[in-house]
Amino acid sequence: MLTGVAETEQEDERPRAYRVAELAEAAGVSVRTVRFYRERRLLPPPRREGRIAWYGEEHLARLRLIAELLERGHALGGIAELIGAGEDGRDVAELIGLQAALVAPWSDETPVHLGWDELRAAFGDQLTPANTAESVAQGYVTVHPDGITHVSRRLMDATVALVGEGVPLAAVLDVSRRAGEYADAMADLFVALVRDHLLGALTRVQDLTPAEAARLTERIQRVRPLARAVNDARFALAMDRRVRAEYDGLAAERPAPGSPHPSPAPPGHHP
Repeated sequence: MLTGVAETEQEDERPRAYRVAELAEAAGVSVRTVRFYRERRLLPPPRREGRIAWYGEEHLARLRLIAELLERGHALGGIAELIGAGEDGRDVAELIGLQAALVAPWSDETPVHLGWDELRAAFGDQLTPANTAESVAQGYVTVHPDGITHVSRRLMDATVALVGEGVPLAAVLDVSRRAGEYADAMADLFVALVRDHLLGALTRVQDLTPAEAARLTERIQRVRPLARAVNDARFALAMDRRVRAEYDGLAAERPAPGSPHPSPAPPGHHP
């Protein structure tokens, strides 16, 4: 009895083998996809017994890895290079972590959809084809038959609020376009900073060892919030200077409270 139990436990501990249809079902993909990945050498060859191909847990793990990379936006060609790096003895997880750190989104904006009735209520007769076309050209708005989708709820709310305060929509869009140009220039500066002083001579992520990838990932993650902090601080300080200068200019144009006003000239007096 004890021997039989031990033998059963040993059999249960053996790695599971899958036929191609079973593997596809476990991975949540189609059989055709599994075969396509085999043709592209993204999956290692199965074990064969006669005409039957058996796949193991390593194949299932590989399919799940490919699905994760595709979800992160990697192309199949890049996935093949990453997998090749892993098969050469490098840690794919470290390389993926570095890529994720480099290309992770900086923004956390939430898209918002507004119908045409909502837009007309917000902008009235300023909802013109020209203003709509300018919004689309800036890359923030997608037009649908039932309204628009804006990539950023915060920017959309700010636009509506500014127009509500009396700023023309065309002026808001003009400032938005110019601010976008300055933001692109700032982004270029920081990308160059990271490229020149952190990435150095690196040409491909796949060329790094796992230890190098891990160290570089940590540095990138430390630098990201610093870049945002510098931009936020510089903008706030610039606004301090500009607002103070604007106020001083306005104050100089009118007498300070309590200052004596010039006496009117007596009738008939000509200076």
